[in-house]
Formats: sequence, structure tokens, C-alpha cells
Amino acid sequence: MVASAATVDGVFRALSDPTRRDVIARLTRRPASVSALAEPFDMALPSLMQHLGVLESSGLVRSTKTGRVRTYRLVPKRLQVAEHWLAAQRDLWERRMDQFESFANSMESEQ
Repeated sequence: MVASAATVDGVFRALSDPTRRDVIARLTRRPASVSALAEPFDMALPSLMQHLGVLESSGLVRSTKTGRVRTYRLVPKRLQVAEHWLAAQRDLWERRMDQFESFANSMESEQ
């Protein structure tokens, strides 16, 4: 999965806030209504809705409405955007550290 920079930025922006990370963690267990998601937070409902909007616009969650109840579900595949970006960064830095170690060893051998 190759993601655009805007997609990666959106996912990391959504994950940058502790309230949104908590919502994601709670949605890993099961889908939840807005009222259930709002329960542990000491904030006004419009503020939570703003957080949910950021999560939904990033594609990390999806909502459905049945009657007056809006239910949010995690979209686990979207978390792979962050996972793939982090894996690519890890690979890059591991290669750089291997090259540095080879260089340092060759300098040590010369002395």
C-alpha cells in the first residue's frame, strides 16, 4: 500500500491527540455510539464530535446512523498507513546505522 503524503499526514495528525488515540483504543474492542465514546471524557459533546470528525476524515473510523444513534467503527486497515511509514523509516535508519558501523570498523582497522 503506497500512501500519498497527504494521507500519511492525515493519519498522523489524527493520531497526534491523546483523546483521539483513546477513542481509537476503545474502538479496537468494539464499535461504540457517540454517547458511549463521550462517557469517560470531561468535555462538551461538540468538542468530542470535532475529534471524531478528524478521525473520520483521516479514514481511521467510519460512522453509521441508525435512527438517532451514530455508531463509530475502527477501520484497522487505515492504521497500516502509519505502520508502513514507520517501517520504511526504521529500515532506512537501520541501513544507515549498518553503514556507519562498517565505516567505524574500517576506521578502527586502519589505526
